[in-house]
Amino acid sequence: MTAALFWGLFSSAALYLGQLLARPMGRSERAIGLMMGFGAGTLISAVAYELVPASSFTHGWLIAVSFLFGAVVYYFGDRWIDSSGGKQRSAVRSDPEGSGAAMFLGALLDGIPEAFILGLGLALGGSVSVAFVAAVFISNIPQGLAGTTSLQEVGTSNRRIATMWGLLTVACGLASLAGYAMADRLQGAGANASAFAGGAVLMMLTDSMVPESYRHGGRLTGLLTVLGFLVAGVLTFLP
Repeated sequence: MTAALFWGLFSSAALYLGQLLARPMGRSERAIGLMMGFGAGTLISAVAYELVPASSFTHGWLIAVSFLFGAVVYYFGDRWIDSSGGKQRSAVRSDPEGSGAAMFLGALLDGIPEAFILGLGLALGGSVSVAFVAAVFISNIPQGLAGTTSLQEVGTSNRRIATMWGLLTVACGLASLAGYAMADRLQGAGANASAFAGGAVLMMLTDSMVPESYRHGGRLTGLLTVLGFLVAGVLTFLP
């Protein structure tokens, strides 16, 4: 359980690295877009190789249902956040009327499924997936960078941003711990839980991260996305 908590905290703590990069890179929309593209590539690879590999469909049609259900849950959760003041939130520039709380909830909605599956996978597999941890960690750097810039645009102080990232990191650590603790109950449904998280993560990528990265990074973003996918894919098959 200690390992699950540690890896959940570690992978989310990359948000702080993103915050540190906000000062030298935060004014460059192109740099943020390119970093987001690379992070999106690592998460797409994680969905394909770790969360919903082709072999998981041998568990039956419930895998497809779980995958779709994860996307639907994220969709309605994101709509709820939009209605709570986060509709104008952006990875790079935010509407001055935007809600910092809504931006925080959006980041939380992105991070919880990944952290939960990290802990669940550790319990069921007996060891942490280096590729999945790397994918989540790498993707959280541009998330932290873009989120910090966005929050600064609506007047949030650096101290409060650091507190928000701290709360989010703790929440993800607890989500990873919850995944580990629930492994016994989900022993026969681990693949379905992973598919649920995969659907939520893929929905997040197509709904916000990929469009934002292309909007601000330009056509070069596609190459960075492919590179991110390749890096995470290679890590998957390392011994």
